[in-house]
Amino acid sequence: MKDNIYRTITENRSAGKKMLAVLLDPDKCNGTVLNPIISSLEKNPPTFVFVGGSHTIESSNLLIENLKSKLDIPIIQFPGNATQFSENADALLFLSLISGRNAEFLIGQHVYSAMAVRNSGIEVIPTAYILIDGGKNTSVQYMSNTSPIPHDKNDIAVSTAVAGELLGLKLVYLEAGSGARNPVSASMIKAVRKNINVPLIVGGGISSLESLKSTFDAGADLVVVGNAFETDSEKINRFVAFTENYKPAVMF
Repeated sequence: MKDNIYRTITENRSAGKKMLAVLLDPDKCNGTVLNPIISSLEKNPPTFVFVGGSHTIESSNLLIENLKSKLDIPIIQFPGNATQFSENADALLFLSLISGRNAEFLIGQHVYSAMAVRNSGIEVIPTAYILIDGGKNTSVQYMSNTSPIPHDKNDIAVSTAVAGELLGLKLVYLEAGSGARNPVSASMIKAVRKNINVPLIVGGGISSLESLKSTFDAGADLVVVGNAFETDSEKINRFVAFTENYKPAVMF
């Protein structure tokens, strides 16, 4: 059992220490793709490994078991629906898709999985999941039958994030989507950061050190990167080193 992961996130945020999560999709990260990624993770471990995507519970369990046998990094899962929950992870982002109006992803899927999650004893982190238009249609958008917040509507993103915090959700996650053409804008990240008190996660379309720096500079506490590492696992080393050595110009 890992130490309390949410406490780690909040303590790092209070200390101004930025965090990096490597996102692995069980359906994409296997065999020849997974092996070099694990090798890079062993050499330069990020803060967390996230396991998520449009996967089956079997593939999720296999990936988590493989990772835990080789790595000493907290494994955090954020399943797309109730059928994907795995009790083998160290923590679960219990996502409420508050940018949409589909009750199934606001509370419905949570009800289906609630007893299994409770009985597993896994650490649960209630998370406000907010989709932002990244310039292309995403699997999450299609599967949830919801529309993302337009990339230039900072006021809507701020109000949505504040609503999530007022509802008691412990993290805010701004998501531009896997392989987004446009990551969440710095101006939106800044606006949300200034109006919430909980840790802020940002992901989607962050494929270079420049975009990573911009996201941290704007106020993200934790950045999630996935697609960029699937074809170039050596990038993990550079992203981890940058995160560990990052010195913020402004404390949020």
